[in-house]
Amino acid sequence: MFRTVAVPVLPGVAPFELGVLSEVFGLDRSEQGLPTYEFWVCAERPGEPLPTKSDYDLVPRHGFDVLDQADVVAVPAGPRDDPPRALVDALRRAVDRGALVLSVCSGAFVLGAAGLLDDRACTTHWMYAEELQRRYPAAKVDPDVLFVGDGQVWTSAGTAAGIDLCLHLIREHEGSEVARAIARRMVVPPQRTGGQKQFVETPLPTKRVGTLEPLLDWLVAHLDEPVTISSLAERANMSPRTFARRFQAETGTTPHEWLTSQRTLLARQLLETTDLTVDAVAARAGFGNAATLRHHFTQRVGTTPQHYRATFRLSRQPA
Repeated sequence: MFRTVAVPVLPGVAPFELGVLSEVFGLDRSEQGLPTYEFWVCAERPGEPLPTKSDYDLVPRHGFDVLDQADVVAVPAGPRDDPPRALVDALRRAVDRGALVLSVCSGAFVLGAAGLLDDRACTTHWMYAEELQRRYPAAKVDPDVLFVGDGQVWTSAGTAAGIDLCLHLIREHEGSEVARAIARRMVVPPQRTGGQKQFVETPLPTKRVGTLEPLLDWLVAHLDEPVTISSLAERANMSPRTFARRFQAETGTTPHEWLTSQRTLLARQLLETTDLTVDAVAARAGFGNAATLRHHFTQRVGTTPQHYRATFRLSRQPA
């Protein structure tokens, strides 16, 4: 669990990626019963106007000294130039003292300059992946995934993938209900899995007409119902072959894999927040029986449903 988030900004910071971090961690949602974080936007020279990638400036209130106090240090996208030595040193100290460090999009280059990507799995926007690998050859760059974590260091791909990473971390540290509540407030999906591919080869059309988004929303609301490729294709008014191609293009995975991942997420939520039996959780999440749930759950989470429930709920008991 964390309560302080520091965001170092450099000249040329990307407003959207900075806004992602501000939206997830920087808003007071205590009236909705959600956790509130100390959120510090910091710069090398606090109080001075700092130009953004867009045609306006921002004035950070804090200096890089707050990085030594933060539970999480989140680096937004920005220039891919070498960052100031003060920032590099602060990032190294953050990892040394056990803080969580993350980047959004090209923010990975700042982590690379600090040596934090050496021998670690990482990612960035697909447009910059080759450059990141070339400049930091010891990094294990995966250009396909939306986000990936290796120890205390997490990196994400471009734009919306930063939201996915932030919600993933909220979920892991605060629980699925908190992450789902924040996602609802932001009107975004509760979670896309980190292994989902970036949209490189087949980007979504400019006009959203005809995409599978309504079908995906329906599936999330009906995870307990049995479905087949044929029935989903019929609901989408497509042939099964066309549907399978479209699904792969829009989600980066197969219908079966996507559905199993979503059902696993629901099972995790139910195990965390209810006293339902494992059989009841399996039925509610669409797995049918406890044996099938155990098989898929262990594959994706790395532990059994029973052990996950005991560990997760125990970790949230008051001290």
